[in-house]
Amino acid sequence: MLNRIHIKDLAIITTLDVEFNDRMTVLTGETGAGKSILIDALGLVLGDRANNGMIRTDSPRAEITTAFSLDGCPAAAQWLEQNGIESDGECLLRRVLVREGPSRAFVNGSPVPIKSLQSLGELLVDIHGQHAHQSLLRRDRQRELLDEYGSSNVLCGSVGETFEQWREVSAQLEALRRQSLERADRMDLLGYQVGELSALALGDDELDSLEQEHRRLSNAGQLMQQCGMLLGLLYDEEDSTQTRLARASRILEEMSSLDTGLSGSLEMLENASIQIGEAVTNLRHYVEGVEEDPQRLLQVEARLGDIQDLARKYRCRPEELNLRLDVLRGELEQLNSAGQQLGALEQRSAELAVEYRGKAQELHEQRVANAARLEREVTEIIQSLGMPEGRFGVLIKALPEEKAGASGIDRVEFQVSTNPGHPTQPLAKVASGGELSRMSLAIQVATINCGQIPTLIFDEVDVGIGGGVAEIVGRLLARLGSGRQVLCVTHLPQVASQGHQHLLVQKSSNGKAVTTSIESLEEEPRVQEIARMLGGVEITDTTLEHAREMMGS
Repeated sequence: MLNRIHIKDLAIITTLDVEFNDRMTVLTGETGAGKSILIDALGLVLGDRANNGMIRTDSPRAEITTAFSLDGCPAAAQWLEQNGIESDGECLLRRVLVREGPSRAFVNGSPVPIKSLQSLGELLVDIHGQHAHQSLLRRDRQRELLDEYGSSNVLCGSVGETFEQWREVSAQLEALRRQSLERADRMDLLGYQVGELSALALGDDELDSLEQEHRRLSNAGQLMQQCGMLLGLLYDEEDSTQTRLARASRILEEMSSLDTGLSGSLEMLENASIQIGEAVTNLRHYVEGVEEDPQRLLQVEARLGDIQDLARKYRCRPEELNLRLDVLRGELEQLNSAGQQLGALEQRSAELAVEYRGKAQELHEQRVANAARLEREVTEIIQSLGMPEGRFGVLIKALPEEKAGASGIDRVEFQVSTNPGHPTQPLAKVASGGELSRMSLAIQVATINCGQIPTLIFDEVDVGIGGGVAEIVGRLLARLGSGRQVLCVTHLPQVASQGHQHLLVQKSSNGKAVTTSIESLEEEPRVQEIARMLGGVEITDTTLEHAREMMGS
């Protein structure tokens, strides 16, 4: 809701501060007093294009600041949060026009691009008339309003969720299909590599065993020769180690009989003799098992060569070949599962397509039925607003399947006709600002419980009407103001008398410059203004009484 506006040095305004209530506010005043400047100022602070000619003649810059309450406007609060701007329940919009250079925009003190100001402004204010902030002129908003009017929001949300799921699955499916040829080639290569490494069948400890066997076979003659020499040194020769130990043990045994302190040394010699005997036995068994076997050596060398060749081919160490095999098997299994996933995605995509089309068709049928109700209701209101031949229509046109989206399969467009015999045409093509304002008013009243934008501004809503029609317009605006904030610029007393707040726009001159001011009217001053609007050179007692009667009606 718009709480207040501050304008400085814009057009003929020097300084202006206005506070607004939360219901219906009317702005009146003589022609040329500056009522349109207030609307222009709001347009600027909501992102309209600016030009330096709007700055007051004797000033280097102009400034407009507005304060909005975010109560009842969650969309704007969410926008601020998404853009990292703190709000504290209030939103301050500021636009600065400078004589030299581009204008600047701020939201809660943070500089923002003009486009950001526009996107936020569209969530806060809707200006009805010949202005750019008319959300009802956008087809997407018309579709949303029809769905809100017919309580189709839940179904529409379900259609959107199903569409997003379908789109996501379809994207995954398309990506897998693009990769299918590459995947097939890769699977062929992996299959060959897994087969080659599997055929090698390298055992867990085989490499170490082969290398040890190769060293033994390659040096069999040397090993047997050296084993024979060792057996001679340890046991077979006349002066062997075993003979010498036996002789030393006998001497030490005789000595230990004289001194028992030598018994420990005797025990060590005896143990050494036993260990040498065991070593000799082991060497004899080893010599029996060692033989020169050229055929086996060739087999071992061939096996090691195969292992080394594959290690070089797969660029890893020989001991890492089995790990490489596991990796390749894992990739092959993953690609195989991708093929299975392709089938599953195709099935899921088909299921979601059927589900989406079913829900979208149900939504289409609801829209058709709701459109008929809305057409009747809006047409009835339009015809009561001085357009007896006016008609309102809702065009629902099926979209081609490739253009169907999260909002369904329909293109929704509000259409009107103001003259008998003329076909309906899009609401955006209504030529008259007054007619457009009244059409918008009729739609807003019919959908009073559907709107999300808290502040509505009606400009030129009373152009070309009077009498009883003007009174109906005033009552409809007041009715709309019971649930939303409404600002209305009017020249008609029948409309002005219905307002909950009355602001008088006045122009004054000191002989050097012209300025505009706004005064909030209460009781008798308001009666005087209504009487002035009723007309006449003189404001008589009868005119004043008529004004009081209108305000009390």
